[in-house]
Amino acid sequence: MDSTTATTPLEPELPDSAPDTSPLIHDARAALQQYFGFRDFLDNQENVISGILSGRDTLVIMPTGGGKSLCYQLPAMVMEGVTVVVSPLIALMKDQVDALQAKGIPATVINSTLSPSEQMDRISALRAGHFRLVYVAPERFRQRSFVDSLRSVDIALFAVDEAHCLSQWGHDFRPDYLRLREALEKLDRPQVVALTATATADVRSDILKHLDMREPFVTVSGFARPNLSFNILQTKSHDDKYRRLEEIVNLHRTGIVYCSTRKRVEEVCDQLAERDMSVIAYHGGMDEKERDRAQELFISRKKDIAVATNAFGMGIDRSDVRFVIHFDVPGSIEAYYQEAGRAGRDGEPGHCELFFNFADTRTQEFFIEGSNPSFEVIRDIYQTLLNLSDEKNEVEASIDDITNKTGLKNSMAVSSALSLLNREGYIERYDIPGKRIRGTRMLQPNVRARDLQLDKQALQEKYKRDLSKLKATIDFCYANECRQAQILRYFGEEHPETCGSCDICQKDSTAPPRPGTAEEILMLRQALSGIARMSWKRKDGNYGGRYGKGRIIAMLTGSRSKDVLDARLDQLSTYGCLKSLGAPALQMLFQELERHEFIETNPGEYPTLALTDKGVFAMKHGTQEKLRWPVVSSASLPFNPTTSPEIKTRELGWDDALFNKLKRLRTALAESNGKLSSRILSNAVLESLTRLQPTTVERALRIRGIGVRKAANYLPDFIRVIQQHKDGK
Repeated sequence: MDSTTATTPLEPELPDSAPDTSPLIHDARAALQQYFGFRDFLDNQENVISGILSGRDTLVIMPTGGGKSLCYQLPAMVMEGVTVVVSPLIALMKDQVDALQAKGIPATVINSTLSPSEQMDRISALRAGHFRLVYVAPERFRQRSFVDSLRSVDIALFAVDEAHCLSQWGHDFRPDYLRLREALEKLDRPQVVALTATATADVRSDILKHLDMREPFVTVSGFARPNLSFNILQTKSHDDKYRRLEEIVNLHRTGIVYCSTRKRVEEVCDQLAERDMSVIAYHGGMDEKERDRAQELFISRKKDIAVATNAFGMGIDRSDVRFVIHFDVPGSIEAYYQEAGRAGRDGEPGHCELFFNFADTRTQEFFIEGSNPSFEVIRDIYQTLLNLSDEKNEVEASIDDITNKTGLKNSMAVSSALSLLNREGYIERYDIPGKRIRGTRMLQPNVRARDLQLDKQALQEKYKRDLSKLKATIDFCYANECRQAQILRYFGEEHPETCGSCDICQKDSTAPPRPGTAEEILMLRQALSGIARMSWKRKDGNYGGRYGKGRIIAMLTGSRSKDVLDARLDQLSTYGCLKSLGAPALQMLFQELERHEFIETNPGEYPTLALTDKGVFAMKHGTQEKLRWPVVSSASLPFNPTTSPEIKTRELGWDDALFNKLKRLRTALAESNGKLSSRILSNAVLESLTRLQPTTVERALRIRGIGVRKAANYLPDFIRVIQQHKDGK
């Protein structure tokens, strides 16, 4: 689906496009090449960056993998001053700062891992202009002294990442985010950009309100993920789940299994480990070092499977996740879609499956009750705090201690009540040096529990809203309609087509096989020709696969994704030739072609698609074999073959020996510099170097993904290997 700019009745009327900022966009294009090594923007990035550079507050809803980070990182290199980035995860901050520093971009981080003196040193460096970006954890804004210290910094842009955390109607509400509005006022209202991957109209409205965004430019990109197959398995027992889980793991190998509780995470992880599978566990009950260690093992590809609660995944940068399983029903469609969307970030097919047993919904109801304590429960907890407070009006008691004193069974309700009382100014939570528990300071000790001024109606409304989200998820599991169409409609996006790959669409694919029409045969030949152009020709004259199914479909449909542009696939003659057909129809066609052995998938860590002898013949001459053709309108089919030019089969040149030499050089450079190979040059850049074989640094700089810093540090070595290879040495 093409990216669109959209609005809702709750949002201000939007212009057709961002305001014209031609001079700044020209500077941004230069920075895009200089710092990031990209030759062009991805879908909708230019539109977003234009809006930001015009000086307007901007709300960006962009799917996972759509390039959100660049939308504030690039303006930071063009605008005068510092860009502050609010990010909820320490590990995500570190990864992004490391990547920026590797590109020569002055960036730093301020979070709880730093001592107070280290934080002040970095603020001094910001004040002196030594950094262009600083990543800050939202809890830092609890401290008034920290906000006051930022007032001396020239802030050009205030970027709020994962902005759905602002909304209590969202699936991952974080109270610390609510402090940002007050912080912005104290910082004299710098320009704001808020970014998230999934947000309903209610959540978008909440973000605009809580950040007090003024005349905002709001852009909503398409939510569709045509490379993902969404499936629901109705289960009767945990044995059903484990049998299916083992089948999926054996078939797809790399992925994430989401569980609703820490206990279930441990159980599932143990089951997979007993079967000698490469697996890690991740949940909130582990200490920080254990979680960081588990996450690093998964991201670095030392472990293939992560079994985790929903605490795992935000900002996880691993593109080859082939499956995402929900072992238990999630609490909302927003949570499900964001978690499932971590599959197939490389554009290749991803399998998403939810194991549904209605009995599991009781766990989610327990979570909802814990997240929504009634006024009476909040009042009782407040009275308990008054009873426990000392002469300084402070309470040093754990959540469990307060739960036991109150006589409650759900400790989540205590945590939620403390957060709400903290937001309303009745208490203040603080860290106790040397202890794992946090203390509570009574800010209005003279206020009696019965006199608490809380919005009872709002409390009840949120409870009902959370229950309705769970009901929508249950309805989704029972529905007999294309899964992706249901999800997109939930987010307010029309999706008349079927995805062709979910369990419902596969069940309904009952049209009998038949010979293709002339237009359908041309469609088939163009698809096969696209595969040939993205392959390498073996000595026997056949075609060897170089790319996966998702990348090929993206090229044929004219995608401007990062993977397509990085590999310069937009310069192939077949680029976009089947754009009108759409990715879902091509997914169905490719499944049928593989079923009838026109194409085959080469196994391996990165499965690639190749033509068979039968496919080569069909590409050149067509076929009269009976197939189940995707149902598309005649207007979506290619033009009539009697008037179309001959389909050429010349593909880009490929030299496997050179590619292996470049890979060996990259490995050697990575080892000598103590870096991951991907930090030297990506696979896509190596492939482009292999195909284009530049012999000067100037020519190599035209390749997307090579910035000035990397060119200076590494390119001469690669150029030398290419030249020696061409000379036959």
